[in-house]
Amino acid sequence: MAGLLRRRSRRLLAGLARPYRWWLALAAVLILIRSAAFLSLPYLVGLGIDKGVRPGTTGNLSTLYLIVGALLLAIALNALANFAFLRVSGQIGANMLFDLRRTLFAHVQELSLSFYERYTSGRIISRLTSDIDALNELLSTGLNSVLTSTISVLAITVILLRLDVRLGMVTLVAMPIVVALTYWFRSNSGRAYRAVRRAIVLVIVHYVESLGGIRAVHAFRREPRNQEIFEDVDARYRDANIWSNRLVSTFGPAINLLGRLTTTSVLLYGGYLVIQGQLTLGILTAFVLYLRQFFDPMQELSQFYNVLQAAGAALEKLAGVIEEAPTVPESVTPIRLDSVKGAVAFEHVTFAYRDKPVLHDIDLNVPAGQIVALVGETGAGKTTMARLIARFYDPTIGRVTLDDVDLRDVAVEELRRAVVTVTQESFLFSGTVGENLLFGRPGATRDEMVEAAKAIGAHEFISAMPNGYDTDVRRRGVRLSSGQRQLVAFARAFLADPRVLILDEATSSLDLPSERLVQRALRTLLRGRTAVIIAHRLSTVEIADRVLVVDAGRVIEDGPPSELRVAEGRYGSLHRQWLESLA
Repeated sequence: MAGLLRRRSRRLLAGLARPYRWWLALAAVLILIRSAAFLSLPYLVGLGIDKGVRPGTTGNLSTLYLIVGALLLAIALNALANFAFLRVSGQIGANMLFDLRRTLFAHVQELSLSFYERYTSGRIISRLTSDIDALNELLSTGLNSVLTSTISVLAITVILLRLDVRLGMVTLVAMPIVVALTYWFRSNSGRAYRAVRRAIVLVIVHYVESLGGIRAVHAFRREPRNQEIFEDVDARYRDANIWSNRLVSTFGPAINLLGRLTTTSVLLYGGYLVIQGQLTLGILTAFVLYLRQFFDPMQELSQFYNVLQAAGAALEKLAGVIEEAPTVPESVTPIRLDSVKGAVAFEHVTFAYRDKPVLHDIDLNVPAGQIVALVGETGAGKTTMARLIARFYDPTIGRVTLDDVDLRDVAVEELRRAVVTVTQESFLFSGTVGENLLFGRPGATRDEMVEAAKAIGAHEFISAMPNGYDTDVRRRGVRLSSGQRQLVAFARAFLADPRVLILDEATSSLDLPSERLVQRALRTLLRGRTAVIIAHRLSTVEIADRVLVVDAGRVIEDGPPSELRVAEGRYGSLHRQWLESLA
């Protein structure tokens, strides 16, 4: 599994980098120029000592000036190449992250409801925030350091052996220890940083869910228990960070100590060779300078290895989300309906949530323009039937049709325009009342918007607000009461003018005066339109042409409400109980 995750992470990174391959090639050239200029500095210093200064002689000033000029040129070239590389790499990184965020957001919007039943909102937010931030740190700083350090280590190894094989062999004595330390660090840090990523997700999930349900937290005095849970997941995050920091604090100083011991050994042996006349002082100086450049990148690698691990773990999770496929995909050859009449049919439909059957062999025809009420106990399958009509799910067996066309073959855009759902928990976006109304049909005029609000009975309270239709409802519409939010949701749905309207417990948040107002509006606005009403309030059901009583995933009664209420069936019993409750 780990190998698969690494492969898909590489595929994701390669896909993000593909549009910028020429910019990446330019960055590679710039980093090679920068590294070459930087690596030439110790050699030029050693050359200046041997050819320009010549210890024990008067030296050669013209040669020294020439070497110093080359040294200054190398410094300037390194600075310019570094400047250009940082500009180019920064632009590439910003564009890649922009593309990733855009792709991820577009993809999660297209995913089916089953995805959101498996993924909590906190985990999705973690993908869009902490995981993107981890990748940003890699692209903005870590990648630069890793590439430079890798090039430096490989190039300096060759240079040291070319300068003097004897001193090079002294240096290579330390390499088995370096390799062993690196292997130990990699094997442990990989697990440590995955633990860090898992822990931060738990922190974000608990934080988001606790604040999202803050009313329930206060209502049930859940604060102490939530605090206990948060302290537990926060402690896991702390311990994971301590573990990773312990690894870095061991690896970095160990490499530093090894570098100092190696430099001391080279100075001791090299000094002996210089005294014996077997080595020049310039070469020894250059060798010592290169040694510093050899071990410093290894320390940098230890500092940035956590960035690499965090980014790798983040890429795995991001790739996993992007590879999620919608469970209700659009047909390869979608059918576009010229004019939707609104006839809905269930043809021997069976549906199961994760292998748990909810609906059993439903066979049902709803003619265009008919208002149907679904009645039954909680969990009977009413909402599932409504979701199948809206194609939030596909049947496990059988098919659901719109005007005799399988919903799986209808273009998603046309289906969403033809079928609109209003739920119990109406969601309002940040913005004005008018913007929320136009959400259903952005191209509608202001007059059409106002007429829809008047028809549903929302115009009066909207006009009474400080700025009328331009009043900001604030986040999630907190400026409005639950009943007012529901009326706005009704007006929004009616403005969309669907051929099929689904009301899923949509009147449960309304008080009695508002419900009566909505019922009067529904009689007018539902005329000629197919409607499916799910409601426990039988006053809402009474406007229906037909009632379906659902029990345990099956339709057990079907008929006009006037007939069913006087029969000795389930609906008749419910109606009598309702009348008794009113008395």
